Amino acid sequence: MAKLAEQQKRRELESGYNAVPAEKKERVRTLNEVSDDYLAQYRLKHRSILFAEHAVGHVVRHLGSLMSVEVSERTVTDYQAKRLKEKAAPKTINEEVGFLLRLLGDQGDLLRNRLRRTKNLKLKVPGTPGRAFSQAEQELMLEGARAARSPFIYPALALALNTGMRAAEIRNLTWAQVDLEARILTVGRSKTAAGEGRTIPLNSQVLSALAEHATWYTKTFHETRPDWYLFPARIGRPSKGAKRPMDPTKPVTTLKTAWRNVRDEAGIKGRWHDTRHTLITELCESGAGDQTVMDIAGHVSRQMLARPKFQALK
Repeated sequence: MAKLAEQQKRRELESGYNAVPAEKKERVRTLNEVSDDYLAQYRLKHRSILFAEHAVGHVVRHLGSLMSVEVSERTVTDYQAKRLKEKAAPKTINEEVGFLLRLLGDQGDLLRNRLRRTKNLKLKVPGTPGRAFSQAEQELMLEGARAARSPFIYPALALALNTGMRAAEIRNLTWAQVDLEARILTVGRSKTAAGEGRTIPLNSQVLSALAEHATWYTKTFHETRPDWYLFPARIGRPSKGAKRPMDPTKPVTTLKTAWRNVRDEAGIKGRWHDTRHTLITELCESGAGDQTVMDIAGHVSRQMLARPKFQALK
């Protein structure tokens, strides 16, 4: 009787989802199966897949055993509730739901429209306005970064505060992009096409920090090859009493741990991205024009610079 009931259920599901035509093979596939194909295609079209893998991983963890046609509006709202109980941020959950709906193709488009009409598509994201670090806070953090165990955090923080570069842009810096003699830096991989390839002048503070880092780098790796990363990744598993070796052909995965240690030690609140707000604020205070700010920071829209916060600084 159980087998017959299961067969009947499958036949009902295979009859289609709300009149949306689909191949029978696609309709009866599980999300776990669909996600494998989706990520394979995603890899071909995007340079970074880590975030997609992370987001889809949570979707599959909760819903992977469901067939695509079994996913409904209730499935989505239940998923949102489960992830909230797991203390996931609303913004993160919204991203995951976006991936879920893209996995479903045409059915996902239909669900998206229905969820939007009932105002259940996205969770409300609390505002997290950026702040600028004061000069005293910057000096305190840089002092702590210089004394930190990480050999990366001081030059990385100096770059962030003085160039407004994003974390990913800093992590993916190679020596070919840094010209200490000409005192300029060329941004490589960026979040947007507008940010990629921009050149940023290096002031004395960041120039000194990079020169010190180059000395440490040469001592560690015996040279600085153009295609090597400024902040190399650690590889392998740490042996007892020894640090993991570094590979200069791969970029460091994250700077967040070292950053949090420095920030907390200094007793300062803020995000790494606030270093970018700090530079933009300082440029506005110095009287720099909108185009200058946009050229240095990369993809700062005029709409953002038109906010009263920045207009009041000019």
